[in-house]
Amino acid sequence: MACISIQTEDFDVSAELAALRAGDGRVGAVCCFVGTVRERNEGDAVASMELEHYPGMTERAIQAMVDAALARFDLHGVRIIHRVGRLAPQDQIVLVAVTSAHRGESFQACEFLMDYLKTQAPFWKKEETPQGARWVDARVSDDAALARWGIQAAPMAG
Repeated sequence: MACISIQTEDFDVSAELAALRAGDGRVGAVCCFVGTVRERNEGDAVASMELEHYPGMTERAIQAMVDAALARFDLHGVRIIHRVGRLAPQDQIVLVAVTSAHRGESFQACEFLMDYLKTQAPFWKKEETPQGARWVDARVSDDAALARWGIQAAPMAG
């Protein structure tokens, strides 16, 4: 039902969605979000982004998010891929995909998981800009997005 991957390799969205819904006749809706590296952030050019994580801890945190989504929404499948390592502008970073019988559940669950992932998954991001390297902090708007689901962002160790 749920598949989580933390990887350096890129992913094929079409292949991932096909695998997620393969052989499941209950699926009436598939919703996905793909996040990519922007070429600018906070007004500065971004040459690259480095993503770090703690193996094991990151997967457990994401599984807890998936468990929360499964308890909240009537889902048939969940697929989350998050890349780590050095990424360039326009590279894919993250895929969140869900299946359900109806679109409403899929849209809400996908957004819920992305809001949760953005604030609570233990990833650390460092951007390379013309001014030098800098760590990227979570935005207040990300915490607000999670709060609308009735969840307070837990402080992240860093």
